[in-house]
Amino acid sequence: MNKIILKEGREKSLLRRHPWIFSGAIKRVEGSPADGDAVQIYSTQGAFLAHAAYNAHSQIAARVWSWHAEQSINADFFRTKITHALTLRKNLKLAQHSTGLRLIHGESDGLPGLVVDQYGDVLVMQIGSAGAERWRDTCADILREMCNPVCIYERSDSDSRALEGLPERNNVLRGILPESLTLVEHGLRFVVDVAHGQKTGFYLDQRDNRELIGTLAQDKDVLNCFCYSGGFSLYALRGGAKSVLSIDSSNEALQLAQRNVELNGLDASRAEWQCDDVFQTLRKLRDQNRKFDLIILDPPKFAPTAAFAEKAARGYKDINLLGFKLLRPGGMLATYSCSSGINDDLFQKIIAGAALDAGVTAHIIRKLQAAPDHPILLNFPEGAYLKGLVLRVAG
Repeated sequence: MNKIILKEGREKSLLRRHPWIFSGAIKRVEGSPADGDAVQIYSTQGAFLAHAAYNAHSQIAARVWSWHAEQSINADFFRTKITHALTLRKNLKLAQHSTGLRLIHGESDGLPGLVVDQYGDVLVMQIGSAGAERWRDTCADILREMCNPVCIYERSDSDSRALEGLPERNNVLRGILPESLTLVEHGLRFVVDVAHGQKTGFYLDQRDNRELIGTLAQDKDVLNCFCYSGGFSLYALRGGAKSVLSIDSSNEALQLAQRNVELNGLDASRAEWQCDDVFQTLRKLRDQNRKFDLIILDPPKFAPTAAFAEKAARGYKDINLLGFKLLRPGGMLATYSCSSGINDDLFQKIIAGAALDAGVTAHIIRKLQAAPDHPILLNFPEGAYLKGLVLRVAG
């Protein structure tokens, strides 16, 4: 039997049901577990704590599968966990608003390192841990049986793979990938590229926040930064924006965004697209004295872990400072962070500092998070990676 014995006092986080065991907490490893193998976690005093997946190559040396000593980590275990995850989404009745859903959300669904997104009858699986890698085919077979998709596509090419000592993988896992794939969300249609697009092809977590932007955009000049395939832009156009300037560094993403505008029959004359570095473009717009009524800042992940927080804070402050300077009096800023290394309090402090340096007074109108198909495990605050603020600048 493979066991991990923790150092004195290092069991406290596990007793609070936090699912990660860091390498520095381990006193010794008994047996010869390979990466991905199930191990039993014990305190120094010999008390059972959890079943977990082991990985000698990662700073997170073990990720908890189960807290119950009698539990067996086998195919039935994964069938039960996947069933619970699918039932949660069904009970939330999210499918009536979107054909795109997150079906499995890693640790929050008790399946560390496993993410599964649904785009109609295509599932996209993303594996980010050695434990999930070990059970990859088992999970794929269970999902095929339960969801009956035409394709399960694997997008295991995230940065976390390297941290886990795993190679990247990007290919069809089961079935045949359709030549084209379209997501319908709150009545808007989006072309999704699961093979080459960002994340698993689309930012499903921002679904409700995009809808909110649509309600705020009427008669406004809108600036959408890091626009990707135009999610916020399309909602703003449908919501009656006077103009929408969308900026992204990827020409392919902008081409996809323009296809989405056309696909939905929206007024393309109110949309302007710019392929450029957002930081540089914001400075140019400031120097040109351009002004907007509504600005969306949805940058990529600046801080994957807390170790990058200081560097990330400078980036967030920079773009938000520029955003505040580009707003008309009474204008609104919708600003987001998807960095798990930046918590809610720190994010708000960074934005407050940016407002202070910009010489504006701003009020929080809404605090935002990911859509409910991205649940947050109460004892795993790292799962609350997406945070957002809608702010109004005083007139």
